[in-house]
Amino acid sequence: MSVSIRLRREGTTKRPYYKVVVADKRSPRDGKFIEIIGNYDPRKQGDNANIDVSRADYWVSKGAQPSDTVRSLIRKVRKTAK
Repeated sequence: MSVSIRLRREGTTKRPYYKVVVADKRSPRDGKFIEIIGNYDPRKQGDNANIDVSRADYWVSKGAQPSDTVRSLIRKVRKTAK
């Protein structure tokens, strides 16, 4: 099973809110997922992402491929944690 770490859209029209999930690549964007590892609110200024980096590292070590956006969010969270 090929696994990806990607964003799952939630919220209402014109008020998006995303959850960072680990899901099978074949499942739809807002469909079934394996685990929620964080969230992202693009409307909030400053520190708008909250990701469990240890779980992200675990899934990447198991072969999960993060999307480009999630990869940049993980990098941003690591930078602010220091």
